[in-house]
Amino acid sequence: MATSKVIYEGGLRTVSTHLQSGEKIVTDAPLDNKGKGEAFSPTDLLATSLANCMLTIMGMAANTHGIDIDGSAAEVTKIMAADPRRVAEIKVSFHFPKGADYSDKEKQILEKAALTCPVHYSLHPDIKKEIDFGWD
Repeated sequence: MATSKVIYEGGLRTVSTHLQSGEKIVTDAPLDNKGKGEAFSPTDLLATSLANCMLTIMGMAANTHGIDIDGSAAEVTKIMAADPRRVAEIKVSFHFPKGADYSDKEKQILEKAALTCPVHYSLHPDIKKEIDFGWD
């Protein structure tokens, strides 16, 4: 069964529909590549998917081990390269809830979960991944 349907609307915009839920994602080409930049670009989604996946797998591990990470966030920075145009680096910076005091063991559980998410494994090894858990 298909996962999604993507329609090109013109003007360098696509609309993707998740077939199981009906949820939609709009993408635009970025301003620096002849687009409107009014929505995520496809490469923005690629980079953002890493943080989405890491937080999801961390949430699974947190549930298993009784760790509260509700309210945690990640900031994503995508760095492009040319010739060919591609994502060269993804930086993910995590921010955990104020007052959260995780033990060394809990930090290790969360880091391992994040670094073993399927998107992390699926990205080409040439894409540099800089992950900051912000424990300092």
